[in-house]
Amino acid sequence: MVVGLVCGCSGLSVPEGMVAIPSGTFVMGSDRVDTEGIGAQMGMVRPLYQDEHPRRTPQLPTFAIDRYEVTQAEYKIFTDQTGNRTPPIWKNGAVPPGRERHPVTFVSWYDAAQYCRWAGKRLPTELEWEKAARGPDGLEYPWGNQYEAGRANTGDSEANDTLPVGRFESGKSPYGVYDLVGNAGEWVEDGYQSYPGNSKPSPLYGAGLKVIRGGSWGGGGGHYAMSIFYRAAHRLFADPLDRFPDTGFRCAKSL
Repeated sequence: MVVGLVCGCSGLSVPEGMVAIPSGTFVMGSDRVDTEGIGAQMGMVRPLYQDEHPRRTPQLPTFAIDRYEVTQAEYKIFTDQTGNRTPPIWKNGAVPPGRERHPVTFVSWYDAAQYCRWAGKRLPTELEWEKAARGPDGLEYPWGNQYEAGRANTGDSEANDTLPVGRFESGKSPYGVYDLVGNAGEWVEDGYQSYPGNSKPSPLYGAGLKVIRGGSWGGGGGHYAMSIFYRAAHRLFADPLDRFPDTGFRCAKSL
């Protein structure tokens, strides 16, 4: 067991492989406005930034979050023990050789939630995920306020695929959490809804969609686009039944 490492939460027992995120307020969302019409140019189905409104400072109790995305090797133990379905790219139910430390992908929101329950944890909420990514100062990216290629496995990486978790030391968050941006996008607990205080309606709110955070290796559109879509406040969403080659998850736990 690791006790109170990152947050100074002395006396709290933090499960192995997780990081304690301290209680307190943090910056959530943004007040950005798409004055250049970038979203329309890219054919986005909802106005860019609008679902991040308003910028606010909610409070959370102390919680723990996985230091790394759940790997294929870890997911294999789960499927072996539970009989849960395996990702479709696993031939005969086996992890492809050499990919044991890559994040598991091709998992639905339901698959991810089942794994976390099996592990004695749960999916992180959007608030928890964003706090873990932005740190106490409300950073735009886990490493700072400017997008920098090479700090994460993003669309300008030469990998064009997932990479083993924890490879980008310079891209970890202020709390020491890795790959929150890039590598695999991450399912979180929440349904896709408007934030409190957001007065702009959308037919997608409440439509049964689930939120995906962090972007992935599959992003594109040039450096400028990536500086927008890999921001820690950016929200994606999908049908919870969908399984994608660039989407996985990590777990959280109340302390």
